[in-house]
Amino acid sequence: MVFVLLISVSNKIYCKGRLLIIQSNSKGFTLIELMIVIAVIAILAAVAIPVFIHYREKAQIAVAISGIKVIDQAVSGYFVDTGVYPGSLADIGLSNMKDPWGNSYQYIKLAGLGPKVAGSARKDRFLVPINSDFDLYSMGPDGVSTLALTAKNSQDDIIRANDGAYIGTAAGY
Repeated sequence: MVFVLLISVSNKIYCKGRLLIIQSNSKGFTLIELMIVIAVIAILAAVAIPVFIHYREKAQIAVAISGIKVIDQAVSGYFVDTGVYPGSLADIGLSNMKDPWGNSYQYIKLAGLGPKVAGSARKDRFLVPINSDFDLYSMGPDGVSTLALTAKNSQDDIIRANDGAYIGTAAGY
């Protein structure tokens, strides 16, 4: 059994016994305390959100690169089986495959086009086609692309270049 004797004098609580009970007339937080908590949360959010967005963009690029690798292997397997490259991604059953930004992957067959290759192929900064067999790329986050990799609209594209030896961002090529 615990006996507690509480004596309150001028809003101060005194206790005799083993149990201490403190009562206060305070019913909440002051405005200053709330503002400090909100400021701390805002500072943490200001630091965490850009870091999160950066890692999310890196993850989306990694997913697009792996998607291009999957399609590249399927196209190469089709070529090994038939001796020709597919005319479109529908020929290998991958026409519905989307990149992380919801756009379809772009495939352009270049092998066997002869002189027409120069007009339809993606080109590097020297305006030389980046592939000789087929072009395969994602239009990136903006969903817009042009044939020249140096154009602003193509800088965020995820590309396959050097006949599959490079898969990454157009800006990094």
